[in-house]
Formats: sequence, C-alpha cells, structure tokens
Amino acid sequence: MNERSGLAQILEAAWGVRDQRTRRRQRGLSLDLIVNAAVRIASTEGLSAVSMTRVAGDMGVSPMSLYRYVQAKDELLILMADAVYAVPPEPVEPAAGWREGLCNWAWGLHRLLREHPWVLRIPITGPPATPHQVLWLERGLASLAGTRLTETEKLSVMMLINGFVRSEALLFSEVSQAFSGSGSQEAMSFYSSLLGKLASSDQFPFVHAALSAGGYDEESGPDDEFEFGLRCVLDGIEQLVERGRATA
Repeated sequence: MNERSGLAQILEAAWGVRDQRTRRRQRGLSLDLIVNAAVRIASTEGLSAVSMTRVAGDMGVSPMSLYRYVQAKDELLILMADAVYAVPPEPVEPAAGWREGLCNWAWGLHRLLREHPWVLRIPITGPPATPHQVLWLERGLASLAGTRLTETEKLSVMMLINGFVRSEALLFSEVSQAFSGSGSQEAMSFYSSLLGKLASSDQFPFVHAALSAGGYDEESGPDDEFEFGLRCVLDGIEQLVERGRATA
C-alpha cells in the first residue's frame, strides 16, 4: 500500500465512509468510542502513552478487536486530532469585518491547543482534510468573504494564521515544560541576568541592550506574547486586504 492510498483510507474512516462498510463489528465498540478513549489517555498522560494495546486495555477489549475499526496507530492519531476540532469557532457577523472574524478564529484555535497540547506532536500529513478541520477552514475562509482577496490568497492567509497559532502554542508548551517546578517569570529573570553577564556589550551590543532594558524581567500574562504576535499578523493581512481594495 502506497502512502497516498493509505492516507485515502484514513480519510475515508474520518469521513465515515469506511466505517459504514466495516464488517464483523464487536458489540460495545465503535470508531468514536475508540478515538475518544485514545483522546482521554493523551489528555491525561501525553501522546506517548497512546498505543493500540493501551487503548484496548482501557476499554476492556483485546487489541485485535480495535483493528476492525482502526488499521494502525498512525490512523488513530489523525482521527484523534480531528476529534478535538469537533467544536469550531462561532461565525462572526459579516458586519463585524474580516479582522474580527480571523481574530475570533485564531483565539479559538489558541484555546484548543492550550487545552490539548499533545495535538501539536502529531505529524501533519497535508492540508486540512478531515471533517472537523475542514469545517474550521470553512469558518476561517468565511471571514474573508467580504474582501477582494483571491481564493488563493485567502487560503494563504489561513495557512499563515494557523501556522502562527500552532508555532506559538508549541513554544508555550515547550517553555512550560522546561520551567516546570519554577515560575516562568522567575526563570526568565534568571536567564536574563546570567546571559547579561556572559554576553558582553562589545560582542553582542544589541542583545546586551535588550537585556539591560529588562525585556525579560517585566511581568507578563500567559497570553501577552500571543496577543502581540496576532496583532502583528493581522496588521500585515490588513495591508494585503487594503492593497486589493485599492487595486479594484
């Protein structure tokens, strides 16, 4: 089986096509129950704890019985990722404008990834293609419907915002793990003080100036960096939208 045919079968399962053809179902089992059990494990113990054997054990069935519904762990991971996207962001009224719509979309994804950081560890196999993720894309594109952006530009905008939110969420997750057991602000202040002593102003004048100004010493909320980054991204998109309007 080549990679494309394997992905096609996974997507058939996600969209419920293959599930309708599954034979010899076991009573008390379904694809949704299996995926939900795997999500619970990942949410409480991390993605590394998820295995076909572990999911089967939690459900009180044999591992082989799961293979009637899920062909492999890779398939299970993709279905798990789609499951946490089950609740898309609420549509924003068109009168609110594209910026409010994209801001709402980005904050929705931000909250989802903070709640389920293990999703970030699942390899991306391509553009959104599972049903819940496609619905998220649909909601995002709907926010841009009133602009004069081309359809290609709209897709690129959504890729940009999605990439920013995922990148920020991954950084937040890794920093949180690195600073576990000590306050992040305390750790950043220690880092700033130590680096300020090691990086001389002669060798690293700009780094030294930033550290001397106390950039890492200021108290900040957990979402401050996200708010700043999102504002910058939306400001850039606004330039693109305005340019398209002027050209038209």
